[in-house]
Amino acid sequence: MIREPVLLSEKLQLKFQDSKLFTMALTHRSAGNNNNERLEFLGDAVLGFVIAQKLFEKFPGASEGVLSRLRANLVNQDSLAEVAREHDIGSYLILGSGELKSGGYRRDSILSDALEAIIGSITMDQGIDVCREWVLKLFYDKIERLSLDDWQKDPKTRLQEFLQSRKLDLPEYKLLMMTGAAHAQSFQVECRTTLISEPSIGIGPSRKKAEQTAAENMLKQLDF
Repeated sequence: MIREPVLLSEKLQLKFQDSKLFTMALTHRSAGNNNNERLEFLGDAVLGFVIAQKLFEKFPGASEGVLSRLRANLVNQDSLAEVAREHDIGSYLILGSGELKSGGYRRDSILSDALEAIIGSITMDQGIDVCREWVLKLFYDKIERLSLDDWQKDPKTRLQEFLQSRKLDLPEYKLLMMTGAAHAQSFQVECRTTLISEPSIGIGPSRKKAEQTAAENMLKQLDF
């Protein structure tokens, strides 16, 4: 059973003048035309601005490129879905029957979109200043854990550049196994290079994630 939106707003310490905005923020397009897509569009822009401004202040010596990577570390789909799960937002989503049956309330894309839509609804209901304060509180721990080391390139890119710098062949990735239902799949990938005979293995909720983990494990084997 879908929980009442008012229970989530209380849990998130939000008081809406127009509660319909919050309900709309939790409504997926599969449930009808009066859904959260427009609020998600607004929330995405607001979130990007609030986080960018905070990083600009927190790291005064960082370049534009570093700040962009730090922001991407915070506002990517995986990060937003993680925050949404921390607050059990999936239990309050209003989904069409098809999405409900297929476990859409657990899907990263739906959870992250809903969180952005909530940010959009706060902006429309109470303004950017109140929304900024709420967003910074929501992301406080993630922002505090950030360091300038977090701007580094992803493992696959670093491994590729490491091999290219030594004029070696690019790494090869092979999907070994895919298990689980459509909404909760697990991928196992191996990574091979000409430097080490044994491959590294990566497991993740998507093939991309598994490849990144395999590349990271290969870098560790190479002490790089």
